[in-house]
Amino acid sequence: MSSLRLIRNVASKRHLKLSPLSWRAYTTPATFKPQQKDPQLGDYPDLPWVSNQELPARGWWDQQMRRNFGDPIQEYDEVLSMWGPDTPPVPPQKALFQLSLAISAFVGFGFLCKYALMPERPTVPREYPYSGLVRELGGLEENKAREETEEIDE
Repeated sequence: MSSLRLIRNVASKRHLKLSPLSWRAYTTPATFKPQQKDPQLGDYPDLPWVSNQELPARGWWDQQMRRNFGDPIQEYDEVLSMWGPDTPPVPPQKALFQLSLAISAFVGFGFLCKYALMPERPTVPREYPYSGLVRELGGLEENKAREETEEIDE
């Protein structure tokens, strides 16, 4: 109970609000568990995750696969080989930022063309007297579109 009073005392001096969930957060150490080695590999070496595309092009026994004779093969060789997916030259976060920047520039240019560069109408729209010639054309009922009928040729 004394530790609880100490926390509240420190929090009141620093004008902090502590929730009950964070009262003991400082006393529980973070436990780090290293990733366990795959038991199916046995005594096979744990090789680093490096794509063969990132290795230098010259100086290999097998120039095409960039591998020396007798070298152990990575567990995920089909992903890390020369024929696997290409490694991106630009990090994905930076690529997403650049894509969003290009899209926003394109949309911004569209709004600029539509609202800033569009000239005003050079003429005034035509105005007809008597509610736009409704009475002269026979009224609203006379000017409705005709219903579509299917004519069957027999």
